[in-house]
Amino acid sequence: MSISHAPPVSPARPSSESSAPAPPDLVPLVPSSTRRTRVPRWLRRTSGPLLLLALWQVLTSVGVLTPEVLASPGTIARVGADLVSDGSLPAAMGVSLQRVAIGLLCGVVVGTGLALLSGLFRVGEDLVDASVQMLRTVPFVGLIPLFIIWFGIGEAPKVAIITLGVSFPLYLNVYAGIRGVDSQLIEAGESLGLSRWGLVRHVVLPGALPGAMTGLRYSLGISWLALVFAEQINADAGIGFLMVQARDFLRTDVIVVCLIVYALLGLLADFVVRSLERLLLQWRPTFTGR
Repeated sequence: MSISHAPPVSPARPSSESSAPAPPDLVPLVPSSTRRTRVPRWLRRTSGPLLLLALWQVLTSVGVLTPEVLASPGTIARVGADLVSDGSLPAAMGVSLQRVAIGLLCGVVVGTGLALLSGLFRVGEDLVDASVQMLRTVPFVGLIPLFIIWFGIGEAPKVAIITLGVSFPLYLNVYAGIRGVDSQLIEAGESLGLSRWGLVRHVVLPGALPGAMTGLRYSLGISWLALVFAEQINADAGIGFLMVQARDFLRTDVIVVCLIVYALLGLLADFVVRSLERLLLQWRPTFTGR
């Protein structure tokens, strides 16, 4: 008599849907640097000038600052509106902007050209760098009498003093940017078969561009400073001419208006250069603050 054996019955497996654990909820990670109060950046940037303006108004209201020393912000705004309405301030701004533009253009050409000559060629460095280093230590304001003797009392000495002030910051920053390019990048470019001009175009100049933009921003500030000195001497138009007239008549309100115009024009020029810097240096990731 044979006994048949039934195959063992395996226990039923639970379905994958009932046994799989539930996926955990994903929590977005927010960097600690972004966990701040949501205050608009424009409000943070304008809070400092607004506080200074409020302090200025308080000091003039309580009599700490007399009108002979410094006029109130309301008086400054009224005088500025009068200068704009009679056309004297826009005309002066046009003349000063023209002088700065011409001097800045000449300074960029001179400073950048000397920096390229000195930074790219050792012979150029031997011929140029020592002379530029000596000249840049001479206060350019002290050269105004010589410029008047050489170029007369017209527009030429004013443009020359702006050109001189602009050239040195650009030279130093462009030269430092060229000589700061990593030598390994040069070797990599040579191994890829780049010619000398190819190395300059694709490796050296892009590497020196951040320094050049920094020099340009610094040169803009120097150009307005040089303009202030240039327009104080033998000027018959421009913002500096308005300041000289206001000094003769003890008009501190007009002087403050002219200084504010200088500051706003310099701030606008710096904003333009910073926008150009962000456009040209998109390839370079930088730290933007926390």
